[in-house]
Amino acid sequence: MQSIPIKNVGDARLIDAFQRTYYYLRLSITDQCNFRCNYCLPNGYQPEANKPHFLTLTEITRLAQAFADMGTEKIRLTGGEPTLRKDFLTIAEHIAQIEGIRQVALTTNGYRMAKDVKAWKNAGISSINVSLDSLDPKMFYHITGINKFDEVMRGIDLAFDVGYQKVKVNSVLMKQLNDIEFDRFLAWVKDRPIQMRFIELMQTGEMDTFFQRYHLSGNILAEKLLAKGWTLQPKSLTDGPAKVFKHLDYMGEIGLIMPYEKNFCASCNRLRVSAKGKLHLCLFGEEGIELRDLLQSDEQQSLLQARIFVALQGKREHHYLHQGDSGIRQHLASIGG
Repeated sequence: MQSIPIKNVGDARLIDAFQRTYYYLRLSITDQCNFRCNYCLPNGYQPEANKPHFLTLTEITRLAQAFADMGTEKIRLTGGEPTLRKDFLTIAEHIAQIEGIRQVALTTNGYRMAKDVKAWKNAGISSINVSLDSLDPKMFYHITGINKFDEVMRGIDLAFDVGYQKVKVNSVLMKQLNDIEFDRFLAWVKDRPIQMRFIELMQTGEMDTFFQRYHLSGNILAEKLLAKGWTLQPKSLTDGPAKVFKHLDYMGEIGLIMPYEKNFCASCNRLRVSAKGKLHLCLFGEEGIELRDLLQSDEQQSLLQARIFVALQGKREHHYLHQGDSGIRQHLASIGG
């Protein structure tokens, strides 16, 4: 690895060798999940024996501070299911108080949303993404393995009651399972400020056969939207990878996340840290760079930032999903999607 003078690291912004700037950190705080989604953890969460515990509150705070000092403006808390952590609210509160962090987002399966969404708002969670793969309770159960459809739907409604102006809802697009509900989803967001996001099924090491059976290109939905008068919207600085479409007759929006599309990686603005402290430069990248050893004291901040900066210079120009190479990723729950 190349070296940089420690005295200059405070000026080291998160810019890679291809001049992409990183304002957005996806931070997993647990691998654990209580759903058994057929595209991710069909057999449920299986804890690894003799593996280190998840990052502590103190380690998370130091990590978030380092990224903020290097220009990160948005941190998304992911999992697994992040709200399974007993100290989840405390983690959110600490990150929200860090100078420079303008957005603290949450991705959740929504199982606790109806009960806790007000507390999330009070803790500083500025935006919520909820996984909802079907508007049919039976199909929801078929996909997730959990009978929580009514609770998730109630939680989404309550989010608006406690002051969220918009909720993003994620659905993994699967041929012959939920793609047939596309028009139903459109009707659902007509009078609701929901950004309904369809995510292309992605190939991982454990799910090759599943991928071949159920993958559907998001371009099919894009063509339908354009034919119905929807228009593609420009992206803002900290937006994620979704292509967002709006329609004058709809309160809600439609987002499409299509990782197999040409030039998908050209606008990459996000990095990932796993629940056990490894920096991942790409969702479908390499093994990861260890950061945890530099999260043990405040005096290590300069060294931590130097390691992050140097690692970033090795980020590839693009992933190789389009060539059928998903890297080492066995399932998405291990890194927060």
